[in-house]
This record gives sequence, structure tokens and C-alpha cells, in this order.
Amino acid sequence: MNIFSRKLIFIIFIVFFMLFVNTLSSKALIQKGSAAKENDEEFILFIVDFSNSMTEKLHGTKKINMVLDTMQELLPQVPQDKRVGLRVYGHKGGYFMPGMACKASSLIVPMIKGSAPQIQSALFSLRPTGWTPITYSLKQAVNSDFAGVSGKKRIILLTDGGENCDESPCDYVMELTKTRQDIFIDVIAFNIYDQEANNQLKCTALVTSGKFYSANTAAELMQSLQNSLNVQKEVQGVIISH
Repeated sequence: MNIFSRKLIFIIFIVFFMLFVNTLSSKALIQKGSAAKENDEEFILFIVDFSNSMTEKLHGTKKINMVLDTMQELLPQVPQDKRVGLRVYGHKGGYFMPGMACKASSLIVPMIKGSAPQIQSALFSLRPTGWTPITYSLKQAVNSDFAGVSGKKRIILLTDGGENCDESPCDYVMELTKTRQDIFIDVIAFNIYDQEANNQLKCTALVTSGKFYSANTAAELMQSLQNSLNVQKEVQGVIISH
């Protein structure tokens, strides 16, 4: 084999090698871009209060009916590509069954795309009856509902009262944020005037870099939910953040 042939073979080898390297690099960039896009995806979990106090009336209407009507109007506004789920508490147990009542928290609809009709249907099938196990619900959401989920995770907690199962949601999230910074909790305090309860709920939101909303009318409830979901730009509700 002469010198020219050797050079030609060497050049061909280099050309194919560079093409191979470029192909691998392109695939790596595509995979990296896909992973980045996946990590940017936000998973949203509603945690809705179905405790007995939601049967009380506000402005002549039961609070639970105001919530259901608001959610019915809100859910169609949620983009189909958002992964949204529903957990509820207080929907079973009753005041005479404290052991069950403080663990009455269930994931009703998993966080999937296009879940609005399922969430709406599920909400209208439940009845307020029990206690307010907020901390237990948050623990279930973090340890079970968000298990194996990568990306941003947002909880929207809608409650008309504070914790009444001998736990503190504030203490829990303060410990949680020592190891987890990927979970944000927005709290909507619906018609709550108890200062201690409000302080606990504000802490729960702000410690996790979430927002705290105070809603006392159906309009404020809608504005708070819309703002938390980013489905409208202008918000007139009462928002407390740091």
C-alpha cells in the first residue's frame, strides 16, 4: 500500500469518526433538552377541605357549595397540558371516630393531564363530615402522591379551618424544607378568623415559598385559585407573601 492510499484511508477514518461523534453529541443534546423540559413541568395537587365545618353558611350559602360552584367555573380554565390532581380530607370519619377522622385523607384523582372533568365529578360526589387533618394530608401528598415525580410540585390547599388533629403543618414544613426545596404550598384560607389557625397556615405557605390567600367571598375565592394556577394575569384578591 502506497503513502497516498494510507493517507486516503486515514482521512476517511477521520471523517467517519467526526460524523459519529457529532451524532452522539446531537443525541445527548436532544436528551438533555427533553430532560430539562421534563424537569420544568409543574405538577399541581389540590387538597380540598371536606370537614364538617364546610356545611356552615357564608352569605346565605353553604361554604362547600361556594367551593363547588367556584371549582366548576375554574376547572375548564385549566390548560389541558397541566398535570393536576385532587386530594381531599374530612370526607369520612366523623367527630365520634377520631382515629379514623385524623387519617381521613384520600387521593381521589392522580396528577394527570386533562383531569378537570374527573376532578369536577369527584368533588360533587363527596360530602363534608369529618375533621381537618391538614398535616397528615401534606405528608401523604409529599411521601405518596409526589413519589417518583420529577419537576416542580405545587400544592393548593383550600381550607376553612386550622389543624385539629394534634399536629402542626407549620412545624412539618419547617422540617421538610431542610431536605426538600421542590415543593411549594399555596394556602387559601377560606373564611378563617382564628388568629392561631391563620398564623399556622401562613407559615405553611411562606416557609415553602408559596403564597397565602385570604378569601371571604366567592369572588375572592375564585381570584385566589386563578392566581395560584396562573390562569389569569390580573388578580384583585387579598394576597400575603414575603
